[in-house]
Amino acid sequence: MTNTIALWLGLFLIAGIIADLALNGGSALMFLARKFLDLIEWVAFWN
Repeated sequence: MTNTIALWLGLFLIAGIIADLALNGGSALMFLARKFLDLIEWVAFWN
């Protein structure tokens, strides 16, 4: 991954987070955070 691709990807993610906070009040971020924690718990179970 080049620096240019990493920079664009980072800017895209930040723009998505800002859009979620502005339009949805961060509900999509909370949903993804909860699902990620469920995934970590599930993977830890199988470890």
